[in-house]
Amino acid sequence: MKYYLTIAIAVMLSAFTLPGNPSIHSFKVKSIEGGTIDFSKFKGKKILVVNTASKCGYTPQYEALEKVYEQYKDKLVIVGFPANNFGGQEPGSDGEIQEFCKARFGVTFPLASKISVKGDDTAPIYQWLTHKNQNGVLDAEIKWNFNKFLLDENGKMIAYFESKVKPDSEEILKYLN
Repeated sequence: MKYYLTIAIAVMLSAFTLPGNPSIHSFKVKSIEGGTIDFSKFKGKKILVVNTASKCGYTPQYEALEKVYEQYKDKLVIVGFPANNFGGQEPGSDGEIQEFCKARFGVTFPLASKISVKGDDTAPIYQWLTHKNQNGVLDAEIKWNFNKFLLDENGKMIAYFESKVKPDSEEILKYLN
């Protein structure tokens, strides 16, 4: 009896220690506005997660991100994650970043509070996005700003796109049409 109880406990504990949760819906992150972005509220929509920066050569992608968001908002949510990991290209405070995005590009999609997307202080959501043993699908290395992760309606990883892939490119839009 003791043997079977030990096995039962081990099996139950393994459920908590197995690698990864294959859904992004378990994450909640701080919003740039001070509230919370709860990814469980995006169930039923695809999610495009992008690490952003205000002083990057790819910063004009904010415009295309906003257009894609407006065009597909019934079935897609875009969440931007400002990060200062590359060349100090996002030095501003949350308030400064938010003002820049709204004034310059008319951004209305959700923006998270500034985080780290690489290194020892990588935010948990980016650890999940970049490690196959957590997301269940792929490993990705964030090499620069404006990397994109596309997730399906169930919060499972579909694809990863490097900076050079524009938000309105066929590579991404084929998943939305």
